Amino acid sequence: MEATCWGICSAGAISHDFLVALKTLPPEEHKVVAIASRELSRAQKYAQTHSIPKAYGSYAELAQDPDVDVVYVGVIHPYHLPSTLLFIQAGKNVLCEKPLGMNAAEVKAMVRAAREKGVFLMEAFWSRFFPASERIHSLLSAGIIGDVVVVHAEFGLPLLTVPRCTEKELGGSGVLDIGLYCVQLACMIFNGEKPESIVASGFLHDTGVDKIGSIILNFSRSRQAVLTYTLMTQLPNQASISGTKGIIEIPGFFWCPKQLVVNGKNEEFPLPAPSQKLNFFNSTGLRYEAEHVRQCLLQGLKESPVMSHADSQLVHYILDEVRKQLGVSYSQDQP
Repeated sequence: MEATCWGICSAGAISHDFLVALKTLPPEEHKVVAIASRELSRAQKYAQTHSIPKAYGSYAELAQDPDVDVVYVGVIHPYHLPSTLLFIQAGKNVLCEKPLGMNAAEVKAMVRAAREKGVFLMEAFWSRFFPASERIHSLLSAGIIGDVVVVHAEFGLPLLTVPRCTEKELGGSGVLDIGLYCVQLACMIFNGEKPESIVASGFLHDTGVDKIGSIILNFSRSRQAVLTYTLMTQLPNQASISGTKGIIEIPGFFWCPKQLVVNGKNEEFPLPAPSQKLNFFNSTGLRYEAEHVRQCLLQGLKESPVMSHADSQLVHYILDEVRKQLGVSYSQDQP
């Protein structure tokens, strides 16, 4: 069985962590063959650090590399659309960091392009591929906590000094950067059902992007998701799924979970140790989405059954409505 050959688009912090995560997988199954940055020197530095054979000073060169099977897109939010479309048009499969687009219209454009070109496209919501997330699915299917009634999730970190989180032209936004993890969890638990109503309230930063917000998603049969996010301070960063017969708790860093508490009983899901220093929490867990992409490609799939195009479109439909209620808009929102 041949290796999946990865190309890496951008030499940023998340790309570094993705590369470290790939090293925890069998090298005969995952190979990084090229990396591109808008600055050739950065690509060359990453290539040296991570033993990558080829470094490019443009994304267009990466798109034309015949050795690349799938491209991991780790650029900042506003560049997801143009970068992803570049690779799709070149016939490359794409794993693009979240949020897939700045809005639902961009997501629709990418999905349409991928389908027309017949290539694989997935939004990199790594949370969905952790063993703990798979365990949640099996617990819910088995009815361990009965019928789900309420999902709670909160994500807060002090990020107001990070330009990509607060500057509009860089795609800054509390909900687009971290709040979307809460939204995707609710969408996952409620099996991709569209909420009957969305209520959002929060406050904006001086730059006009949201810095704190709370979201209530109301679903059929009197079920709710209650979600809070903030760039202003650290929150407990936990989540819970409450049903008619019990509770599943995800304590600490629920978006990259290593632990569950199921009706009071603790379950552990340890991660492989990284071979190099990481930029973000539990980033070796990026290995799970990478392996999922490989399995999809081996099966000839054009989208993931776990994080489908419809899943991405639902998440972005909700994010658009949240931003609308909070009063956050971008140049990309103009028709």
